[in-house]
Amino acid sequence: MNKQGTIVRWDAERGFGFVRSAGDSADVFFHIRDYRGGSAAPAEGPVVRFEEIHVGGKGPRAMAVSPLDYVDPRRPASHETPRRRDGTRRPPPPPHVAVEMRAMALLVPAYAALLVWSAWTQRLLVPVVLAVPLLSVLAFYLYWRDKFAAQHNAWRTPENVLHAASEAGGWPGAWLAQRLLRHKSSKESFRRVYWGTVVLHWALLALWFLQHAGPLSRRFQLQASTSSSEPVMLRSVRSVWTLAR
Repeated sequence: MNKQGTIVRWDAERGFGFVRSAGDSADVFFHIRDYRGGSAAPAEGPVVRFEEIHVGGKGPRAMAVSPLDYVDPRRPASHETPRRRDGTRRPPPPPHVAVEMRAMALLVPAYAALLVWSAWTQRLLVPVVLAVPLLSVLAFYLYWRDKFAAQHNAWRTPENVLHAASEAGGWPGAWLAQRLLRHKSSKESFRRVYWGTVVLHWALLALWFLQHAGPLSRRFQLQASTSSSEPVMLRSVRSVWTLAR
């Protein structure tokens, strides 16, 4: 439990002291090895923060005792840029990443809701709707394969194949691969074409809904009735022609 308190007693010769928190009647023991204050030694009076633990029946003990203004040099400050495994600082993400994340936070739920609505209202066949997530899986795999090939000097996946997977409906998986795999995410020309495929896919989807406004079952029934009525009409014309002769 993290707390704040005041050092009310310190024995420099024996290397231990006690901290008292506001509202607590019992003082908390701490040892010099649990003090984090840099070159400054503990003293009576300063306000410190600490972590209170209980070990057996010996009462509470303070761990990681440090002044309020002390910054542990082993921990990076909150404003510092995170570092890579090799120790170098990772550059901050470019501004377009935040914009793209906000766009995807709107587009992906809207796309999922649109697919569910299309299946429910029979605008699209259920197998087609169920196959759409597989396109994102395929797009992610293509990006991963191209990333792997780039690292091992193998045959690369053409960019037009990656864009075709996005245009076909795998654009969510393609964007996720760009972010997680860090592949093609810094190439501005590629990103422009990618977002063009997203816009084109939505435009084609809107065009489909405009041209096929009714449910598929109703259109199939209309086609069936039309095809079944054609022989009847031909027979009627043939009968009238026979009587006229």
